[in-house]
Amino acid sequence: MAEARPMAEVARTIAATVLSRDPGPMSAVPSLSHHVFAGSDVVVKVIEGGRHRRLDREVGLVERLPTGLTAPLLASGTERLGTSEFRYACYARVVGTAPGIGLPGVTATAARSLAEQAVERLLVLHAWQPPGVADRILREPLAHGGFVDRAGLLAAVGELGSDGRLAPPVLDGLAAIAAQAPPRARTGVPVHADCHWDNWLARDGQVLALLDFEWARWGEPLDDWFFLAAFSGPHLRTVLDVVAAATGLTPDELAAGCELREAAHLVSELRTGNPPPHRLRELDALTVGRRWWRWWR
Repeated sequence: MAEARPMAEVARTIAATVLSRDPGPMSAVPSLSHHVFAGSDVVVKVIEGGRHRRLDREVGLVERLPTGLTAPLLASGTERLGTSEFRYACYARVVGTAPGIGLPGVTATAARSLAEQAVERLLVLHAWQPPGVADRILREPLAHGGFVDRAGLLAAVGELGSDGRLAPPVLDGLAAIAAQAPPRARTGVPVHADCHWDNWLARDGQVLALLDFEWARWGEPLDDWFFLAAFSGPHLRTVLDVVAAATGLTPDELAAGCELREAAHLVSELRTGNPPPHRLRELDALTVGRRWWRWWR
């Protein structure tokens, strides 16, 4: 069983093999999908062999991404320790810290600078023309929880109306958002699709890397603009202003696109379980408060 061997020990063993030396002290890094451990110059992501395969997706992509977009990959593969098998990716450590969900403690000026740099890097990703292997990976089916098509979103909202968890104004608001959605999501550019501020590294005000490409797929730029703005806390308007200036999108286009994506993600979460109370508050702010339409009016 994988549990018989501490993951910290597994990560140290992998790092020592890849580096051909002792990696030194390594500390756990919070992650919802993998076990992640960071040393002074190396980061190891590891997962039990029988669990989900998103690390394989990430590895297949990061080897082919535009240079400098993410942390350099040192090695990846499978490691068998005793009777247990682990899949891993070993990265060179980029020395920086994540700005964090909501950009806590970040001034308005610093938030604008971080947003400008993040948008610049995402535009590089969106302009990337993936080679054959990466193109195939980006096209693989992925239950990402985002917007897929109008009919599917309308049907999902209709299902939620039967369980009594949502107030009528919220349900009406979700139905109105779904009704205004395009027939299908566009899939014209590579998107990260999870580029909230915990997945960036920065140091001294400089954005250094975008991490965690396990949810990357073909999509449209708004899939990324939504994540960048939605998790900016009090700096949402600043981030949207930066996106508008860099892309030429109108305020209406940004508001409608971000609103649709937040609705799709929240509906998906509601359908798969009971969300925490703050998710229900977000639904109210989305549908009744129309928060995406307030930032520029």
